[in-house]
Amino acid sequence: MTSLNPIITIGKQITSVIMKHQNVSEVEARAQALELMEKVGIPNAEQRFDDYPFQYSGGMRQRIVIAIALSCRPKILICDEPTTALDVTIQAQILKLIKDLQKEYNYTIVFITHDLGVVANIADRVAVLYAGQIIEFANVEELFYDPRHPYTWALLSSLPQLAERNTKLFSITGTPPSLYNKIIGDPFAPRNQYCLKIDTLEEPPMFKVTDTHYAKTWLLDPRAPKTEKPEAIQNIHEKLLKAYNL
Repeated sequence: MTSLNPIITIGKQITSVIMKHQNVSEVEARAQALELMEKVGIPNAEQRFDDYPFQYSGGMRQRIVIAIALSCRPKILICDEPTTALDVTIQAQILKLIKDLQKEYNYTIVFITHDLGVVANIADRVAVLYAGQIIEFANVEELFYDPRHPYTWALLSSLPQLAERNTKLFSITGTPPSLYNKIIGDPFAPRNQYCLKIDTLEEPPMFKVTDTHYAKTWLLDPRAPKTEKPEAIQNIHEKLLKAYNL
């Protein structure tokens, strides 16, 4: 919402980036900018070219920011919470736009989000982070249908879509650790209901589940006691199908 300069026109903000990165004339940059505006779904791009950011809605401004990013012709597009502060309908449009443009421009997306619904919708591979570390890495299907880290279990258990009527929605107790302090053992241990004694003493290594799935938890050590996933995420595939009426 605040990344566009409020006193420079939308068109100028796109063309200046094109001219900087592609070394083309202003006329060529304008033509490219209008093409990008149409691709990201700005109606009447020619008429809206000289508008200022305040004349655009939140969703339209988000589209312009995407157009500016694409004008650099990136190989990797980093999207940090690109649907924050947008209503659900506009969120869906922005996600579809990003995926459609990816197919056309053939770039890689690094998508940073707290929304697991977005993850399920857009990702191929997922890295779950906690306290600045990757604690689980997997293909999206593996992560949703066979999660292995207790933090991933807790995240999935707190999905509103999985909640049963007249029951409490699961929440993770406690707060994340301060990274100013030295962390001993597993950073998630104080909030982990499946915590083992070793979790409080020694940081777990990254255990291999499959060639594409790794998790950093002592529960995967061969010596660890067998632990069942929380009931809320058992048969998660069927629950998600039911929740989304698929």
